Amino acid sequence: MQFDPPLIEARLVRRYKRFLADVEIEGQGVVVAHCPNPGRMTGLDATDTRVWVSRAGRLDRKLAFTLEYVEANGQMTGVNTHRANSLAREALALGRIEALGAYDEVRAEVAYHEKSRVDFRLSAAGAPPLWLEVKSVTLSRQSGLAEFPDTPSERAARHVEALSAMIAKGDRAAILFVVQRSDCSAFRLAGDIDPSFARAIRSARHSGLEIYALSVEASPERAEIGPALRVAASDDGDLEFGPVFSV
Repeated sequence: MQFDPPLIEARLVRRYKRFLADVEIEGQGVVVAHCPNPGRMTGLDATDTRVWVSRAGRLDRKLAFTLEYVEANGQMTGVNTHRANSLAREALALGRIEALGAYDEVRAEVAYHEKSRVDFRLSAAGAPPLWLEVKSVTLSRQSGLAEFPDTPSERAARHVEALSAMIAKGDRAAILFVVQRSDCSAFRLAGDIDPSFARAIRSARHSGLEIYALSVEASPERAEIGPALRVAASDDGDLEFGPVFSV
């Protein structure tokens, strides 16, 4: 995924009202940027942190700048949750998830369970469709370990329930956690932050829900899918990992 023009480096002054951030750009002073992230952004909102913003091409947009990346652990961490779906589509096109490689048609924002819309529907002749939800991940409270979510999310739990309903009908269903940072080699659920979501995932996994996690490598010029992450077999107690692409 190319950034055209390249992202602009800035300094974070403050994040507030969830979707707003004041950033200081050299030569322009402090500007208000859209912060497209409904989470807490734990560890990513400290004053004077180096950040990168994009500038809107549309002149009529209320806020000209969007907060895209925050420096954490010396790496660029993507806080724009909307980028996750673009990166997921790129991963599917490149065949980065081997278990999903048999599908030749990918459709976005398809209506399904109880008037919901799924991020992607994958289909192929002679095979049941696969319903894929994408989640953007930024949280890392332990070196090398990414976690989701960073705040309780009833919406995320509802997505899991919808996917379970599709499995009950005989289809495949999966969640892809797009970890928008490159300093993690493993992923687990943050069960202490959102126990309901963790329980929903565990229940759905027993029914056949597939779990995948991919990292992202970014620069001011582009972001691209990086290596797959190991997925923890549980969200409590000692960390134990199954093979890549399992939970």
